[in-house]
Amino acid sequence: MNLAKLLARDDLDPALAGVEIAGLTADSRAVADGFAFFAIPGHAGDGLSYVTDAKARGAVVVIAQRAADCALPLVVVPDVRAALAHAAARFYPRQPQTIVAVTGTSGKTSVVAFLRQIWAAAGHEAASLGTVGIVDSKGAHYGALTTPGPVELHKILDDLAGRGVTHLAMEASSLGIDQRRLDGVRLTAAGFTNFSRDHLDHHRDMEEYFAAKMRLFDTLLQPGQTAVVDADSDVAARVSSVCAARGLTIFSVGAKGQAIALKAARPHALATSLDLACGGAAFNVELPLAGAFQTANALVAAGLAIAAGDAPAGVFAALDHLAGAPGRLELAGARDGAPVFVDYAHKPDALEKILATLRPLAKGRLIVVFGCGGDRDKGKRPLMGEIAARGADMVFVTDDNPRSEEPAAIRAEILAGARSAAGAADIIEIADRADAIGRAVAALRAGDVLVVAGKGHETGQIVGDRIFPFCDREVVENALREQGL
Repeated sequence: MNLAKLLARDDLDPALAGVEIAGLTADSRAVADGFAFFAIPGHAGDGLSYVTDAKARGAVVVIAQRAADCALPLVVVPDVRAALAHAAARFYPRQPQTIVAVTGTSGKTSVVAFLRQIWAAAGHEAASLGTVGIVDSKGAHYGALTTPGPVELHKILDDLAGRGVTHLAMEASSLGIDQRRLDGVRLTAAGFTNFSRDHLDHHRDMEEYFAAKMRLFDTLLQPGQTAVVDADSDVAARVSSVCAARGLTIFSVGAKGQAIALKAARPHALATSLDLACGGAAFNVELPLAGAFQTANALVAAGLAIAAGDAPAGVFAALDHLAGAPGRLELAGARDGAPVFVDYAHKPDALEKILATLRPLAKGRLIVVFGCGGDRDKGKRPLMGEIAARGADMVFVTDDNPRSEEPAAIRAEILAGARSAAGAADIIEIADRADAIGRAVAALRAGDVLVVAGKGHETGQIVGDRIFPFCDREVVENALREQGL
């Protein structure tokens, strides 16, 4: 592909316009012969500082947001991140016919997993993409980011389409949306789950965080397309206002929903019976998942399936057979009949919801093991400590992914919040996560419930700049085996 086609520019110098481009990247270390190098400014420095390295590796042109003395021909664009995403979409042109994106603070992984299952039940060749990687009919292919970078993302889309995938559900993180990673993706519809504190290490405040998520609706979706909104979210009215201003069709779901109305929800054991109304018809669903948050996630997934063209009857029938996403309220085993769950809850709202969901199951004590990640929003640490102490009967505070921070300092911030809670639970500090999980399993008695929160599906623990193998579910299983269970 020549440069003029890659950038969709007809105003380039003819000699430059005809240059053949063999690949594209924003990472000078990934440059090969014939590549276009996109010099992106960022927290780690200006990409223009790496032009010499890119040239040495074979780059033939630089695309940047500003003019500069450069060792290579340079093309200036208004938004280099958006230019990279759209160029990647042209370089890797195939995409599944139906693509929906889901944003919100919590629930994205579950919604895309549920939607993939609904589509599969309808006979579509479906896949999901997000925090747990790529999942299709052939199994899981793990990745590292909720929303991959634009070049990687468009390679994935092209590959999925080439393998016959027609329906894709993908997570859309605020950072991914803000950094233009989804620009160039041909969306059919988008969904919104909820909004609470998170990612304040990336965004200046909650308003900037909210605005980043809204770009999915006010910029990426096109007028006339559908936005599925959880009407029970605290910010549903704000989201709907943004969607209406963009000329989107609003498909609201939940107890306050109009498109899918939740008339009743009756929890029992690890399932929920739902009475729903949609399109003038009544539907009864036996959702094999516990918690109001999972009901909300399932309804957003159902709304997206209907918005993308599937009939409500088939969609709601598929809800009877949903399986939870990996590391989301995942049953890892039991001791003396006391269940042990692993969950990804790593933010205040998610931890509060998971404890509220499990409380009715605990005839005895509700026990939680958790920590907080380093180099991330420090303000949530005391909040999560207070939530744990208020919502559980026994709290094991341990390490999560400390990264470059001192683990003991992170735990101290959590403990300060935990010990401030009135009528606080028993609070135990154990630095080693495996030891904390083992001690919590050993403490279980009949009637208790244990949840190990924070890492969910993750298979590594980040300490300093190293990643050590670590899986909460496997540690739980080992602890149970060691006790002969």
